[in-house]
Amino acid sequence: MKKVINGVLFLCVLAMGFICWRSIADQQDFDKEVKQREVDVKTRLIQIRKAQEAYKLAKGEYCADWDTLINFVETGRLPMVRKEGTLSDEQLEKGLTEAKVAQILGRGNAAEIAANGLQGFVRDTTWVVLKDSLYDDKFDAKQLPYIPHSELSTEDGKPVKFELIAVWIKTKSESVIPVMECSATYNTYMAGESKMWQRECTNKTELAEGQGNFPGLKIGDASLTWNNNAGNWE
Repeated sequence: MKKVINGVLFLCVLAMGFICWRSIADQQDFDKEVKQREVDVKTRLIQIRKAQEAYKLAKGEYCADWDTLINFVETGRLPMVRKEGTLSDEQLEKGLTEAKVAQILGRGNAAEIAANGLQGFVRDTTWVVLKDSLYDDKFDAKQLPYIPHSELSTEDGKPVKFELIAVWIKTKSESVIPVMECSATYNTYMAGESKMWQRECTNKTELAEGQGNFPGLKIGDASLTWNNNAGNWE
């Protein structure tokens, strides 16, 4: 009888040990998934930032429309300048600028080039496909608007779009500048059927709001606290 009791107790200890191990393993797996979701959203936001900054370079303002931004990324081109030769202090003092150097080299007059000491200088501009220069070959511009993992937060299983804002603001110095903001709240990409996801989303949201912070991830700030398109995790 004693052996039977000891055997039962031994099995109970094994069962408790397995339950504890499984609980710890489940929590570790969950924590990894939380981090991975955040990494995925941050990666997409950085892709959006690259597109917006290239758009501003070309258009002088940020884009507030997803279709327009996607089309720009897919069809846009960026100038790439191959530069060889550096102006000396003496040449700069004589009034030579990069713009003048490009003009002189563009005319191709050997005497003029020699007179200005620009032998061996190169200023060639080529245009490259914007998408190829900003992203890797796996990048799909059509996915830019969508928050990774947000399909888990909707009844129809369709992903949610980032909130995109592009406006002009007047600074304290009375300058008018373009600014942008792109964001995703926790409840869009931290959704899940288990109580662990519900608790994680609620805790993160309450903590951020309690500290006066945005309850999620975002880049930029479409207000007077404009931050040069930094991410709120950076």
